[in-house]
Amino acid sequence: MPGTGSSTDASGEPTELSARDRAVLRAVAAGRCALGCGWQPLLLIDGLACADSAAGRRLVAAGLLRPPDPARPFMPARLTPAGYAALV
Repeated sequence: MPGTGSSTDASGEPTELSARDRAVLRAVAAGRCALGCGWQPLLLIDGLACADSAAGRRLVAAGLLRPPDPARPFMPARLTPAGYAALV
């Protein structure tokens, strides 16, 4: 939902984004993040692992970040259209 700081989870239910999630989305939009493949997406910010180890999985599951490519160990993190809308 644009402008509300909300998104939807995998079931389509609305969820409120935390300030941390919004900060991560801003960092992704600025090109400062990478996602790695593993049992859950590993999110790097400025080359360092995000202290919130579940952030990558949570934002991918919410449809705000594109899932990482399993053929690549790390790739630039990219927002989905819903991710861009959550920043507005």
